[in-house]
Amino acid sequence: MLPDDLKQEVLHFIDFLLTRRKSEKAKQAKQLDFSAWEGALSEFKDEYTSVELQHQATQWR
Repeated sequence: MLPDDLKQEVLHFIDFLLTRRKSEKAKQAKQLDFSAWEGALSEFKDEYTSVELQHQATQWR
């Protein structure tokens, strides 16, 4: 029931939404998940302060 010019506008808007969704999904896929690292060095908490642990971690690399 829409005139042709509005139909075109709707189609362009749909394309925009699909492009934005693809972009958002790609961005989410690129984000790193550090939850596996959480607490990974907790065994050293009594041996090092957080600053000392940072320095020690650079040496372990």
